[in-house]
Amino acid sequence: MRMTDIQRCEIRPGRLVEWTLHPTTVTAATALPDDSRPPAYVQESHIRTARTVRRDGLFVPTWLGTAFDMPGPVDLDVLQEALRAWTLRHETLRSGFRWAGDEMRRFTLAADDVALDRKDVGEFADAATLTRYLQDRFDIAADALTWPNFLFTAVVRDDGTSVYMAFDHSNVDSYSIYRITDEIHELYAAGLEGRTVAAAPVASYIDFCASERTDADRIDDTHDIVGRWREFIHLCDGKLPNFPVDLGLDPEGPLPEQKFLHEMLVGDAEAAAFEAHCRPYGGSLVGIIAAVALAAREISGLDVYRTVVPFHTRVKSRWADSVGWYVGGAPIEIPVALAPDFDSVLRMVRAALREARPLSRMPIARVLALLGSDFRPTSPDLYSIVSYVDSRGINGSERWQELNAYGLIRVSYGDQVCAWVTRLHEGLQFACRYPDTDVAYKNMRVCMELLRERIVGVGRIDALPGQAGAVLESRVPGRVPGQQVVR
Repeated sequence: MRMTDIQRCEIRPGRLVEWTLHPTTVTAATALPDDSRPPAYVQESHIRTARTVRRDGLFVPTWLGTAFDMPGPVDLDVLQEALRAWTLRHETLRSGFRWAGDEMRRFTLAADDVALDRKDVGEFADAATLTRYLQDRFDIAADALTWPNFLFTAVVRDDGTSVYMAFDHSNVDSYSIYRITDEIHELYAAGLEGRTVAAAPVASYIDFCASERTDADRIDDTHDIVGRWREFIHLCDGKLPNFPVDLGLDPEGPLPEQKFLHEMLVGDAEAAAFEAHCRPYGGSLVGIIAAVALAAREISGLDVYRTVVPFHTRVKSRWADSVGWYVGGAPIEIPVALAPDFDSVLRMVRAALREARPLSRMPIARVLALLGSDFRPTSPDLYSIVSYVDSRGINGSERWQELNAYGLIRVSYGDQVCAWVTRLHEGLQFACRYPDTDVAYKNMRVCMELLRERIVGVGRIDALPGQAGAVLESRVPGRVPGQQVVR
């Protein structure tokens, strides 16, 4: 699924319809007792950060979403029931939080209490006007500090309907988003045919939150994981790392707006060649991290690439189909200055990931609390990320292009770089949001071009006898390896 923002997902005019939880459902939630299952550390950190940033006077939307088409005339009653059935399948969507002093307490609706309320918003003849309306509507309806915090919409036309859905990040991760298109299509088709979908019950993310938190609360500041993070943060000058190129940030300035950059890096054949080269070292994830580390070295002249690598925490099969925020992070260090060739960097990355991966199962927010440091959040992102996902095995992924399916990222404010590299059936896509400065734009474009160059170059080198693993020098016009792009 191509990752993009709402401005670039091919929105077309039509009649807009939206669904949110029915007022009776919202009223029922106010009378619910507390759910004993606590928030996940990542949920609590996200919501507390949103509250802190809001108190500092800035509204920073952070929702995720999806867009996809449903061909032909669509029965809105059947679609509504499909949306309701999907909502009931995933317990986190009927659960929220309220404050008791400074404590977050969960409440959860029973499935029988959930109803959707449909509203016909009206006709939109202009795509730009509709796009602005949807973004503004999602900003309010999928806000981290309100509940409910998601919204379903459909743009209805004679030749088909486009569905747009947005969720506060506390409910979903990218893998959750990827699964929605196929699940809604399956439920809708079953509804048209008058049958039920034979599917096993989906495990609850709320149960995972409780289990993960119980495990996390067992450790103290003497634990090896806390010690490893302490050392890593010390090497990062006492803070979590940003992307290691000049971003043109003013340390004393306000939180900057962000921009979005996305392109297909390479097609399927080149992506497959890169994957084949990296397979003995652990696969394309290893290759992407190695290529980014070398790009950062070429741009900034760094000797050691330090970053936090996101890993999914769906370590048990029962969580595979569950909607939720199943992501942890682990610190790695790659001494790129010591590498004579690309394969040497691959070996370094493979070793670093093997060592670090167990750390991702301990929530970073718990570790930071145990470190006792003042990590008062002033940005929605605690650190920079480069994420890699191979989406080809997800149900329905072969139809994503046909259905104009997108994962949606809200681009608003932030001083970090968040990048996503996605393996699609068509190739590799790069997408990132970055601070809106000329310096950041120039350096992130160069980083993307160096990443593309590395991926293509590995395949070319492998085609030459005796050249596997050779260092690929920069072919970006005017560039000298190790030269700083912008200072």
